[in-house]
Amino acid sequence: MDSSSSFSPTCPPLPPLGFGAAAIGNLYQPVTEASARAAVTAAVTAGIRYLDTAPHYGFGLSESRLGAVLAELDPGEELLVSTKVGRVLVPVDAGASPMRHGFADAAPYEPVFDYSYDGVMRSYAESRRRLGRKRIDLLLAHDLGTATHGDDHTAHFRRFLDGGYRAMRELRDQGAVRAIGLGVNEWQVCLEAMGHADFDVVLLAGRYTLLEQTALDAFFPACAARGVRVIVGGPYNSGILVNGTRGAAPLYYNYEPAPAAIIDRVRRLEAACDRFDVPLAAAALQFPLAHPVVASVIPGMADAAQVAQTRALMDTVIPPELWQALRADGLLHPDAPVPTPNTTKAA
Repeated sequence: MDSSSSFSPTCPPLPPLGFGAAAIGNLYQPVTEASARAAVTAAVTAGIRYLDTAPHYGFGLSESRLGAVLAELDPGEELLVSTKVGRVLVPVDAGASPMRHGFADAAPYEPVFDYSYDGVMRSYAESRRRLGRKRIDLLLAHDLGTATHGDDHTAHFRRFLDGGYRAMRELRDQGAVRAIGLGVNEWQVCLEAMGHADFDVVLLAGRYTLLEQTALDAFFPACAARGVRVIVGGPYNSGILVNGTRGAAPLYYNYEPAPAAIIDRVRRLEAACDRFDVPLAAAALQFPLAHPVVASVIPGMADAAQVAQTRALMDTVIPPELWQALRADGLLHPDAPVPTPNTTKAA
């Protein structure tokens, strides 16, 4: 199956491997300016041409750090950059708690949800200023859905459709952005939104991985039918697919301590990978790219060492027998395509 010819023509071609910049916004732990700069520099030097960020990541810190390095390494703006809208940053006391919303020692702002027309336009303008870019390549509406908003989802969703989406369409029509879409943690809201609006791309975090592939049942077919590219974020499901169950406790899945059923499933994945001498993380990183609607996978990278490790994982040769074993063990969705030498996307 090759749906690439039906993809949205406004979305630029995306490389298979991208750089997730949440980590350099001090996600879960502080990252020094030097480490953040080294991570971005190493990624660009290694040939990574797509970088994803958001105002929420460190409350402007990730965008500012990314923009500072790209001003030196990419003055012609040839690299692809995506950022997000749906929150505006409100100044707070610089002495605020050192850990807020999962970010350590972040910038002195509080992220406030705002999916209105004016909120999206303000967020876009402030992101452009922090990034120092003339144009944003991909602009994504961030964190719509019930997993984030609970009972407030309906109100936020309606505000987005009535205002924020119109702002994004205008920015694309004006050439201020090249493509628009969603950046979310749940595919169900993507289907809901696609019933009311047209998008070029969806960044789906953590929902199409070695651990879970329910997106295959309805969401991926809808993307194929409508020409929507998918970017897979969170391919390691918050880290449990990097070191597996042998890493230091606690083991995290979906931003929380992993439940017993997930730990058991990861142990089975580990055992299969061990039989073929394949790092679990390599299988996790390469697996999503086998699906024709998936254009790119964007693991988070906090320093130069993680960039080098990620490149090595992408280059790891995985024998077809591993995928056969995973399918035989019931660890893959029956319809999940797997990488082969003929289908692997060149990084």
